Amino acid sequence: MSQSDSHLEEDTPIQDALAMNDEVLLSETLARLHPADVSDELEQLSAAERVNLITRAPELISGDVLAEMEDDVVEDILPFLDADRIADALSEMDNDDATQILEEMEDAQRDEVLCAATPEDRASYEESLAFDDETIGRLMQRAFVAAPEFWTVGDAITHMRETGEDLPELFFNVYVIDTAFKPIGYVPVSQLMRAQVDVRLSDLMIRKIVAIGQDVDQEEAAYQFEKYSLISAPVVNAEGRLVGMMTVDDIIHIIQDENKEDILALAGVTDAGLADTAVETVRARAPWLFINLLTAVLASLVIARFDYAITEIVALAVLMPIVASMGGNAGTQALTVAVRALSERELTPQSAWRAIRRETIAAAIIGLIFAVVLALIAYIWFGDRELALVAFIAMIVNHLFAGLAGIAVPLGLKRAGADPAVSSSVFVTTVTDVVGFFSFLGTAVIILL
Repeated sequence: MSQSDSHLEEDTPIQDALAMNDEVLLSETLARLHPADVSDELEQLSAAERVNLITRAPELISGDVLAEMEDDVVEDILPFLDADRIADALSEMDNDDATQILEEMEDAQRDEVLCAATPEDRASYEESLAFDDETIGRLMQRAFVAAPEFWTVGDAITHMRETGEDLPELFFNVYVIDTAFKPIGYVPVSQLMRAQVDVRLSDLMIRKIVAIGQDVDQEEAAYQFEKYSLISAPVVNAEGRLVGMMTVDDIIHIIQDENKEDILALAGVTDAGLADTAVETVRARAPWLFINLLTAVLASLVIARFDYAITEIVALAVLMPIVASMGGNAGTQALTVAVRALSERELTPQSAWRAIRRETIAAAIIGLIFAVVLALIAYIWFGDRELALVAFIAMIVNHLFAGLAGIAVPLGLKRAGADPAVSSSVFVTTVTDVVGFFSFLGTAVIILL
């Protein structure tokens, strides 16, 4: 066998192994791949290929693989797995990952899996599922390491060795608690391992501890991690007692999910996974397109109001879309910056007026620059100074309104309790279209007719 042939065989994906109907190659491929790579391969398969693979190699659905899968793929394959196998896979996972898998199940299957789980695991899952979706109580790891402040380093290390199987798979800090089981500090594991065994934890611990409430929204928790540069944080209940922990790897997933959600919401769409059908995609996108249709009709009504002007001066129909398009792009720029600033907590009620003033000034300057450019284009193209003046005025006016709408609309929606990322774009686009057409055509009627 040549080197190139050997290399080709080593890179054979699951899909090729299935197509060749080679059980040996399939087993070797699965054994060679990292769980994240197995998950990626599964996501690329069709629904029929996934069923075929699960039937022939059910052992591949381990806890590590399930934890790496996208939610829509998990939802797609769960009906083809028996409750005992799922329960075994969940037992290998951290509590937060297992809870996310249980969320994707139908109620009947979830009940079967909970019955197949050990009593200890079942109690932990049910406790997590009792919390609202996207709260820390549902996402946190319930396994953590805590020690009283009078313990020594040697006591803590001995305790961890004796309870090794019950320790979380990944942890960075030992939380120091008082007699009420409330966290009062923490000792990084790296510092613990360097200290002498007779040193008390109270002498080592860092007392400035940031605790997160179990009812806190995941977005707020992510903000706390970013603000305080945390690698892990204790989770407390309403009484301040330690009940779990969050680690930075969990927060990274939250940040990615929130960012993806905001980006998709700005476009008025939802995530279309490989498992989604065309009908599901249409159902998710059509409502927002219908709203956009209504706003487009509103802009068209403005144009219809000035149809006589367009009939007399055909050049208006040529320049009108330029004014509206430039305003729309300017509004989208301001909107994107505002939504990001709101999500990062940089745009607050205290800084709102400063941000509005900045966007207004920036919009005026940008509008002036492109107003001059458009006026020159209009004059060179049509040789009409008055038409150039119309384009000049309309461009400035639309940019001013675009900048104001881009910052004011998300601020207003945030204050009203709505998600600015979901509905801001519709309002901003409406403002820029209506103002763009009205300012251009209205100014044209005043100056040219």
